[in-house]
Amino acid sequence: MPEFRKLILALAIIALFAGFASAQVGNPTGAGGTQPPLCTTTNGAVTPTLRAEGYTELAGDIVIVCTGGTAPALGTVIPTANITIFLNTAVTSRLLQATTIGNASEALLLIDEPGSTLAGYGPSVPQTVCPTPAVGAGAGGCTQYVGQTTITPVGGGPTTTSGVPVSVNPNTGPGGTYVATSQPAGANVFQGVVSGNAVTFFGIPVLPPSTIGDTRVLRITNIRANANGVTAGGPTPGSVVASISTSGSSSLPITNSTLTVGFVQQGLSTGGTLLKNGSNSGNGSSAGTAFNQCSSANTANLGILQYQENFGTAFKTRLSAGAATQNQPGTIYNSESGLVLTGISSGSGSTNNGQTYTAGLADYGTRLKATFTNIPSGVTLFVSTRDVQNNFLTPAGASQAVLVVSEGAIDAGGVVPASTQTSGFSGQSGNTVPIAPVPISNGTGTAVWEIINTNPAQIDTVAFSVYINYSASPATNTPSAPSTISVTMSFAPTPSGGLFTSTSGAAASASLTIPRFSDSLDITKSLANFALCTTALLYPYVINTNGFDTGLAIANTTTDPFGTTAQVGVCTLNFYGSTAPAAAFVTPSVATGTVYANLASTLAPGFAGYIIAVCNFQYAHGFAFVSDVGARNLAMGYLALVIANGGVTARGPSGEALNN
Repeated sequence: MPEFRKLILALAIIALFAGFASAQVGNPTGAGGTQPPLCTTTNGAVTPTLRAEGYTELAGDIVIVCTGGTAPALGTVIPTANITIFLNTAVTSRLLQATTIGNASEALLLIDEPGSTLAGYGPSVPQTVCPTPAVGAGAGGCTQYVGQTTITPVGGGPTTTSGVPVSVNPNTGPGGTYVATSQPAGANVFQGVVSGNAVTFFGIPVLPPSTIGDTRVLRITNIRANANGVTAGGPTPGSVVASISTSGSSSLPITNSTLTVGFVQQGLSTGGTLLKNGSNSGNGSSAGTAFNQCSSANTANLGILQYQENFGTAFKTRLSAGAATQNQPGTIYNSESGLVLTGISSGSGSTNNGQTYTAGLADYGTRLKATFTNIPSGVTLFVSTRDVQNNFLTPAGASQAVLVVSEGAIDAGGVVPASTQTSGFSGQSGNTVPIAPVPISNGTGTAVWEIINTNPAQIDTVAFSVYINYSASPATNTPSAPSTISVTMSFAPTPSGGLFTSTSGAAASASLTIPRFSDSLDITKSLANFALCTTALLYPYVINTNGFDTGLAIANTTTDPFGTTAQVGVCTLNFYGSTAPAAAFVTPSVATGTVYANLASTLAPGFAGYIIAVCNFQYAHGFAFVSDVGARNLAMGYLALVIANGGVTARGPSGEALNN
């Protein structure tokens, strides 16, 4: 990785000398007639792909490389400049000192790669934070003075001073030796102040490196952007574009001042984020799993929720795998966190929910959310507490994702307690899937999993199993039918979770967690549907004319020796034929084990034709008796025909239910 950074830096310097040899700046303070530094910009890291759903996406680093010029005299104050980065969308870096120092944020500007493994004085000194973000090293701030490094020859010999100027901070004003080994290093980390779509670094010391071949590097990192505010999609991704301007007591012209710091694409694959069947061998039904209201479900599997990233870094862990720290400038970590500096934090307080936030540190890894809606009363849902292979097996090896208690819970207190988890349901031999119930309120429930292992070099797919449990009670319309449970699949947290609005989530904040996402690209599927348990009966000949009448009977036979759930419901009689009533007739509720009876002359006087009765319970059976009035001369009876209507409607020879 250090070799890669050196290569990028060398290419930037070559481009600098080739294209900008004539650039100049004004005379620095105390350096009359000096040759100013030449500066250019480049993207110091690979331009990342940002998730179009994301409000707080980490943009690529911006690197300003300066060379040449003449430094101010040894021991004098280093002149400063303000550097502002404008994005074509809102800057959403976390605000760390919003109440005391304006909107000072986690966005950082580092001078000469401090704390890195590169060679030279700048990388060798510790990361020292300027405590005055509002003015930087300007008047009243962390004033910097021109100093020198020392050179001790290999094998001995006299120590000499180098011609390469460096920044020191003796805190005593002009005077002294100003040799870097004798004086504290100057501040080399500056916080950016956020305002809308801009972040400004105030009072950045502008010290020309002077010696030919030497460079001064300014790295700007931890700028988060509202990628959801950038149009994305199609064969060409959207772009987050940064424009750089300077101002202040020292002029610092910037060449190549506009560059792309992120490409924007949807993070969740629309083709790969879907509902799979329980065995995870194919897609589930587009209508969801079908249930009859009168049939109970004992932790039945509804299918597999599969989440697939659209590009290799859409799923991220909180910190880079195996990284104890993330504080080396220029390193690509591929995590939700950026350059983490523990020396810059918010402090706890009411404005940030009692949390102490650290510059660059995200609150959790990528989270994946399933929002279940229209859940009938009496229905319980369960989800797997980790990724699964299918509805009863977990993959071998470490978990790729784990269930968390809520979408905004900060690590490491967010994992679902083991005491709420169960396994071994449905009598499946060898079941290894731990599950937990989904909290449900007003027919809506949410489950959220966090990515804890990922591979940036491939497209990751994670799957979670969903189960349903309920006791059928058609008499109380439980579960209510007809109805459909839907599931919406997305990143988390989002505005629908109630932690923030789409407006507040898309702006810089001192209290909201990171990362945050929009609901605008959520993916919704039908998960389960409930049908009324009905029976359709055909009475093919019913008459109430010319002295004839028809008696009709409907029996509710759900009370039986076969274990059928006792049911109660009405029957709707639909008339077709001569002088048929315009409206159907609805019977009173027919209790289980009883028979409803009536006459055609009462239901539809003068009618002749046929009737289809639809009863809201299983195993309805009908009988009709046609006769002249009083049944003196002609009479006949017949059983109503049970006709197919998509429900459980008939019995087999042994009393078993048959689907017609």
